[in-house]
Amino acid sequence: MEMGLPPLPNKGTFNQHYTILPFGAFHLVKIFQTPEGTLSTEQGVYIAESVATKNTKQPKGRFRLYDNNDADQMSSNHTARREPSSKEVTGAGKKDGGKSSKKADKGKSAKEEAREVQLREEAYIREKVMVVKNNLSSMLKALGEMAIANPVFTHSQLPSLVKFINPVLRSPIVGDVAYETLVKLSKCTATPLCNWALEIATALRLIMSADANVLWGQIPCAGEEVSNGRPGLFECVTNGLSISCKTGSLPVDSFTFVFPIMERILLSPKKTRLHDDVLKIIFLHLDSFLPLPRVQMLSVLYHVLGVVPAYQATIGPALNELCLGVKSDEVAPALCGIYAKDIHVRMACLNAVKCIPALASHSVPQSSEIATRIWLALHDPEKCVSEAAEDIWDHYGYDLGTDYSGIFKALSHVNYNVRVAGAEALAAALDESPDTIQECLSTLFSLYIRDVGSGEDSIDFGWIGRQGIALALLSVAEVLRAKDLPVVMTFLISRALADPNADVRGRMINAGIVIIDKHGRENVSLLFPIFENYLNKKASDEEKYDLVREGVVIFTGALAKHLAKDDPKVHTVVEKLLDVLNTPSEAVQRAVATCLSPLMQAKQEDAPSLVSRLLDQLMKSDKYGERRGAAFGLAGLVKGFGISCLKKYGIVAALHEGFADRNSAKSREGALLAFECFCEKLGKLFEPYVIQMFPFLLVSFSDQVVAVRDAAECAARAMMSQLSAQGVKLILPSLLKGLEDKAWRTKQSSVQLLGAMAYCAPQQLSQCLPKIVPKLTEVLTDTHPKVQSAGQTALQQVGSVIKNPEISALVPTLLMGLTDPNEHTKYSLDILLQTTFVNSIDAPSLALLVPIVHRGLRERSAETKKKAAQITGNMCSLVTEPKDMIPYIGLLLPEVKKVLVDPIPEVRSVAARAIGSLIRGMGEENFPDLVPWLLDTLKSDGSNVERSGAAQGLSEVLAALGVEYFENILPDIIRNCSHQKASVRDGHLALFRYLPRSLGVQFQNYLQQVLPAILDGLADENESVREAALSAGHVLVEHYATTSLPLLLPAVEEGIFNDNWRIRQSSVELLGDLLFKVAGTSGKAHLEGGSDDEGASTEAQGRAIIEVLGRDKRNEILAALYMVRTDVSITVRQAALHVWKTIVANTPKTLKEIMPVLMSTLISSLASSSSERRQVAGRALGELVRKLGERVLPLIIPILSRGLKDSNPSRRQGVCIGLSEVMASAGRSQLLIYMDELIPTIRTALCDSTAEVRESAGLAFSTLYKNAGMQAIDEIVPTLLHALEDEETSDTALDGLKQILSVRTTAVLPHILPKLVHFPLSAFNAHALGALAEVAGPGLDSHLSTILPALLNAMGYADMEVQSLAKKAAETVVSVIDEEGMESLLSELLKGVGDSQAYSFPSLVFASIRRSSAYLIGYLFKNSDLHLGDEAPNMLSSLIILLSDWDFDTVVVAWQALSNVVSSVPKEVLPTYIKLVRDAVSTSRDKERRKKKGGAVLIPGFCLPKALQPLLPVFLQGLISGSAELRQQAALGLGELIEVTSEKTLKEFVIPITGPLIRIIGDRFPWEVKSAILSTLSIIIRRGGIALKPFLPQLQTTFVKCLQDNTRTIRSSAAIALGTLSALSTRVDPLVGDLLSGVQTSDAGIREATLTALKGVIKHAGESVSIASRTRVYILLKDLIHNDDDQIRNSAASILGIVSQYLGDGQVVEVLDGLSKSTSSSNWCSRHGAVLTICSMLKHNPDIICASSSFPLIVNCLKITLNDEKFPVRETSTRALGLLLRQQIQSDPSNATSHVETLGSIVLAMQDDSSEVRRRGLSAVKAVSKANPGAIAIHVSKFGPVLADCLKDGNTSVRLAAERCALHAFQLAKGTENVQAAQKFITGLDARRIAKLPEHSDESGDSDKDASSG
Repeated sequence: MEMGLPPLPNKGTFNQHYTILPFGAFHLVKIFQTPEGTLSTEQGVYIAESVATKNTKQPKGRFRLYDNNDADQMSSNHTARREPSSKEVTGAGKKDGGKSSKKADKGKSAKEEAREVQLREEAYIREKVMVVKNNLSSMLKALGEMAIANPVFTHSQLPSLVKFINPVLRSPIVGDVAYETLVKLSKCTATPLCNWALEIATALRLIMSADANVLWGQIPCAGEEVSNGRPGLFECVTNGLSISCKTGSLPVDSFTFVFPIMERILLSPKKTRLHDDVLKIIFLHLDSFLPLPRVQMLSVLYHVLGVVPAYQATIGPALNELCLGVKSDEVAPALCGIYAKDIHVRMACLNAVKCIPALASHSVPQSSEIATRIWLALHDPEKCVSEAAEDIWDHYGYDLGTDYSGIFKALSHVNYNVRVAGAEALAAALDESPDTIQECLSTLFSLYIRDVGSGEDSIDFGWIGRQGIALALLSVAEVLRAKDLPVVMTFLISRALADPNADVRGRMINAGIVIIDKHGRENVSLLFPIFENYLNKKASDEEKYDLVREGVVIFTGALAKHLAKDDPKVHTVVEKLLDVLNTPSEAVQRAVATCLSPLMQAKQEDAPSLVSRLLDQLMKSDKYGERRGAAFGLAGLVKGFGISCLKKYGIVAALHEGFADRNSAKSREGALLAFECFCEKLGKLFEPYVIQMFPFLLVSFSDQVVAVRDAAECAARAMMSQLSAQGVKLILPSLLKGLEDKAWRTKQSSVQLLGAMAYCAPQQLSQCLPKIVPKLTEVLTDTHPKVQSAGQTALQQVGSVIKNPEISALVPTLLMGLTDPNEHTKYSLDILLQTTFVNSIDAPSLALLVPIVHRGLRERSAETKKKAAQITGNMCSLVTEPKDMIPYIGLLLPEVKKVLVDPIPEVRSVAARAIGSLIRGMGEENFPDLVPWLLDTLKSDGSNVERSGAAQGLSEVLAALGVEYFENILPDIIRNCSHQKASVRDGHLALFRYLPRSLGVQFQNYLQQVLPAILDGLADENESVREAALSAGHVLVEHYATTSLPLLLPAVEEGIFNDNWRIRQSSVELLGDLLFKVAGTSGKAHLEGGSDDEGASTEAQGRAIIEVLGRDKRNEILAALYMVRTDVSITVRQAALHVWKTIVANTPKTLKEIMPVLMSTLISSLASSSSERRQVAGRALGELVRKLGERVLPLIIPILSRGLKDSNPSRRQGVCIGLSEVMASAGRSQLLIYMDELIPTIRTALCDSTAEVRESAGLAFSTLYKNAGMQAIDEIVPTLLHALEDEETSDTALDGLKQILSVRTTAVLPHILPKLVHFPLSAFNAHALGALAEVAGPGLDSHLSTILPALLNAMGYADMEVQSLAKKAAETVVSVIDEEGMESLLSELLKGVGDSQAYSFPSLVFASIRRSSAYLIGYLFKNSDLHLGDEAPNMLSSLIILLSDWDFDTVVVAWQALSNVVSSVPKEVLPTYIKLVRDAVSTSRDKERRKKKGGAVLIPGFCLPKALQPLLPVFLQGLISGSAELRQQAALGLGELIEVTSEKTLKEFVIPITGPLIRIIGDRFPWEVKSAILSTLSIIIRRGGIALKPFLPQLQTTFVKCLQDNTRTIRSSAAIALGTLSALSTRVDPLVGDLLSGVQTSDAGIREATLTALKGVIKHAGESVSIASRTRVYILLKDLIHNDDDQIRNSAASILGIVSQYLGDGQVVEVLDGLSKSTSSSNWCSRHGAVLTICSMLKHNPDIICASSSFPLIVNCLKITLNDEKFPVRETSTRALGLLLRQQIQSDPSNATSHVETLGSIVLAMQDDSSEVRRRGLSAVKAVSKANPGAIAIHVSKFGPVLADCLKDGNTSVRLAAERCALHAFQLAKGTENVQAAQKFITGLDARRIAKLPEHSDESGDSDKDASSG
């Protein structure tokens, strides 16, 4: 709608009328408000009465702004109240005027005439004001009408319109009209903010017109309760703004319009309850492109940051964002934050300003204001601020210029830091522009004079500015020139030193001193006259003169240090300074002390007298001021003379005397004053003496004189303030130790000194307070009242240095809590919680707070713990320096952790938030173990409470650490939700219960990742995990049901149809929660009884669901819900029914509405891939059938029959399930009617081309069978069997049979099997057998003898397809057999493995059957879940025997099966199989030996790679953990196993076998065990070879140790093994040396074993033995061959024979000569030893003997000893001759003479009386015959007759030897001609019998291999 509007007035027009009225002239307003006819100077009582009679409400008096009731009406009514119109007022005035004119007619006096004139003047003024009022009112009303007529346009002009209205709101003339217009403008703000138009306008008027203090009263402070329950004006506006900003930010015009209200709230001097809400609103309006009131926003945010430092984290980023939109002309106002008192505000300002685009791009225009502000920041007293400003200055890019007005303003700024920065900035500016110094000084002096005169009524307002000028003079001292000095010093003397303010005066003195220090040296002559003139001048004002004189004296002292040492003026100055020391002003005394120090270099000669003078004054003066001055002077002297003078001039001694003087309190006090001044002046230089005098200070605290105690306290403060960290460390232990002293005075003094530590430097203070306060707290319970009192005082001292005003006010309460924690802990915590903290907490505050909080955390009361945890969290956010909290973390965090796992959920919640606050405030780096601890607790096996607490804590910590950290850890959390441990899953799912609360809206972004984990948790088998997941789901729904419905609903819907019933149940519950939330119902209605169709919902709730979800989505959800009412799980059914009845009011009506969707859902669900979903849909269909009865059956069954022809297999499957449900739901009698239709339908479905359809048809068949019985089988099975023969239908028919079998195995199987197992087995039949076996399962038990032979046979077919299918079928058969059928199965498999022809198959297939059976055994043991331990032994035995099978493939399969069998046996059972395995290995070895008929026997199975892997655990387990007997068996078995294993295979097992053997042999076990191990080790050494190298040292040590064993068997075995081992060693000399030492032992048994070992070493490693060692062996053995002990003699002879290989020719001759002599010895042992040695040498070194010159002699000796009386000698001689004959034949075959001669000697031996000699002779002939048959055959006539006689010998062993000899000598095995030739000497019968003997059967018994022969 358009209407004519007056043109919008411009500001010029508006001001034209507005400025006519000089509002500053208050009397004009007074005149206007005075009624006509009355003077404004007259009292208005009469007027008030007259107006009252007209029933018009007038203000009381004339001086009002607006009606008293305005404010009430504005806040309660929605119509603005108007004042009486001007006409009424004018009329009243005229009436009064009329009366006065009548009086004037009677004769007017001069006074009356003057009154008349004044009345006319006031009437004229009133008329003029009325014109202005009318004009302004018209314009304002026009604006209001325009706002009503065109609110959209007005909204766009709001920021400019409000500029016209705001100034006139406080006008007493048009204020009401302006207010009415403002209300109308407020209604043009954005919706819904316009609903609060009246409140907004009222608040704006109040802001413009009311006093600030009135405003603060309108705004509620933080923590204040609402008095009358109704929100105030500003609260209403804030609520309206919050509601309006819920959907987003306000339009910029609306925001700018209402911003003054927000600004006024935030400008409050303390935090209000509205701060948080207002800041949230402002943070929504930071867009850099919008025309926001940025300057005002920045300013107000700086203010808030200063008032409430806790907002730093949120306001900082907001300032940065706000500055992104700052224009060039707004840079200077944006820098206003640098004037703030707080560092963090200044830093926030500078960081924000860096974000200003113009500054970043170096495009800020040159501006003195900008330059000044940056320059001030550049010289900020805080280094971090100045460093931050440097970057900004660089970006600014211009010079400062010479306009210092801004700096001069800064010098009088209210904040001290700004004044300091101004001083430094001015000095830097003057340094850059020295030409401006003079002008600048003039300005400073002018400003000083101005500020001196600004005070009124004894209140000095200008001292701040003067202090700033003093600071400036101090700073510019460096840059002053010589010509400036007289001006400055004159100013100081004439003006500044007489300043009324002591602080300013002191600073001016300091400035003068610094100026003199900087420039005095060069300008002594210039300055001294100035000072002297003044000192000689007479004073006009004595008081001021004294002040100035003190200052000038100090200046003179400062200047005097630049005089020459011998200048007499120095002495004068020193005297004057010492006089001034008596001035009772600490500042003066301190300045004098400073001046004295540099002058002392000229007073070295007078040092003792000066020191003495001051010490005397210090100790004896009656005036305190003089003693204190002496202390300062003494400190100045010491500083000047150097620290060494303390000792040199006896100062320390004097102080000690003063401390110790019990008669003079002055002396003790003086000593303490000096101590204090020394600490202050000398600082850390005095620290060594501090430690020395510390005990005196301690004693002084308990002095009887108050003054001494006070001095001790001051001294302690000074000492503590100067102590270094090291000093604190030195003092603190002794103080703390003093607390444990029994003497109460010592305790008291220690406590007082501990209290003084409150005055330490901040860094030291924060370090020591955590140790001090707990100790002071303990002192409060001391038995002595004075110690308690001292403790209280000390804690109060700690409290006194607290800078936080809120804590400072609470110190008494906190001390009560520390003093009596039982009574006051809870109260203290309450008070702390009620306190609103605006300022940050410092280290002393923490020291008092933490013990109370710590105590609270340990209380039993849940409420107290909760409060303490809450305070712990709050503390961190209020600490200025997080590092101050670090010392307390170790104290508080363990307690907070305990509270975090408190049984009470509310307590845990508070503790969790506290931990979040701690980590947010202090950073993760200070809590390195917190997150790991929380994660470990989440995974702990403890209670749910602990995990819940950890989850809550972790959620808060993750919220504190930020989104990025959360995103990094989220994958681990989700992964642990599916951890194998239930407790871990429970803990991590519980986390999702709390994360939505801590992360809020941010967590919404991760719902898609989290929901699957929660849904999986709903299906967990552990109830606790399920509860955690469900609880998390409820919380998600609670938080995000409205905001994330599109995200939650699909996940929940999907869960309804999940395969897992638990997920379905939980999803239904969560869906219920969602629907309850949408419908606005609690869902907690108690529904019992009634039918399933009776609901508890209302139509309104139903409409609400439709409104939110839409009708289609609602129908889908209700259809799904109705379907799961028939779920397979009862809990799902109950949950769904509860939800249905809660949200559905009328079930029949609702079903009618959703029926199309329901049917569609049922059909698609029946065709679902999820079996349970199909089942549920079927049941739902069945329920419908039951409810509708027979009316639907005639329709449903034909429809379902036709459905089988549908092209969609899923629908066909659905039809089958539907059929099943329909048949199950209908009665049997009803179904019989439709049987002719049902059976063909199911038969067709059973042969369907899709497997899923056939499976469902099987279920339908099951239902059919229940109703039709055998009729179903008889009509369906034959058809399917017939279909098997058709290639096209065989597969589907087979699957159909499978489905039937799954229903009725016993009845159907006998029909099917005979048709499938006939020979030969086809590929399809094999496949069919497997498929049916899978279904039939244990039903096959009784048919194994039919199935297995066919399958085993088919597994060996050449047709790979048949082979593969048969194998697969056999695997299936094996895997489905249960325990009852296992015996039959294994019996069949063992038959197959055995060699016997168990099956009627051709012999060619035996190998394949054995192979197949072995494979199935392995498969069974690998894959079966049954317990097969009892069957394992038979299988092991059979499979080990099968390892020697002739078929290699069978061997490989048997080995693999063996591995599987062993793997299935528990480790501890394995040792029981050792004997069985040994027997099986033995059997297998024998079987292989029979195959080989001689030679080395290796079992093929043990020649495979990794062959020993299956059996090795059996023996090793027995070896390690078995009994002694078992260990022996294991060791022997290992040896037997190694013997039949190939060396190549053995290599990789040498180390695993040898290690345990060595370990066991080293333990104390019976000798049988050790013997067995040694035997096995010998075999390993022989077979393993070089692979044993790693064990050589251990083995050698083991064998040498065994040589000392008590058991002969052990010794012998060890000796043999050691000999064999030596072949692998490269260094054998040490071993030989050890053995030679062992030979010399007295024990014969050990000597014998050692000799045996030595023999082995020489034999196997003789070449490695050094010549020296061989010689030692030779020398030792030469004598041992004559030993009486047979074994020693044998061994020595054998070794000597071996060693002879390595002897030189000369040594051999020497040996032989000695032996020949020994053969004729009278001692038969010597003769025997000699012959044994000759025999050994012939065996090992025959060539050298035969070539030796002693050879004939040796032969002769042998012939002689052949007739020796002792048969052992004869036997050995015979053996030697046999070896000789073999050597002769081999070396010289043609020398028949020597052969015959030697043979003749042997023949003689064959006729010896001793059977042993005869047997040895026969063996010798046999050995020669085997070695060279042809050479001996030609001499058959020589030995033939004798051999024939031996065949008839009476001794059995001789006869047997004769038979073996005859076999080889006559060569009977080589042909019949030899048999016939032999008949010359033996009978034909004997010849033929002997010819049949195996040729190699006697190898192991050959005499030449006899061990005794060496």
